[in-house]
Amino acid sequence: MLEELKTDKKIVGFKQSLKAVKAEQVVKAFVSMDADVHVATPFVHACEAQNVPVEYCESCKVLGEACGIDVGAAVAVLMK
Repeated sequence: MLEELKTDKKIVGFKQSLKAVKAEQVVKAFVSMDADVHVATPFVHACEAQNVPVEYCESCKVLGEACGIDVGAAVAVLMK
């Protein structure tokens, strides 16, 4: 699941990920369960509108590590 983020083409971060979802360039989205509600909610709604599957992960720290960055990440996406 999160292993996909280590090898596949990805975008990390709310603004760029949301832009990619709206442009229909995303295969799967990842959302941290401890992400701020004002970030996670509109992102998940956009994913649902584009029929992008959403996978939840336990924390921003774990998602950031899975993406290979040194800081936490609220959202990330796998690109087509």
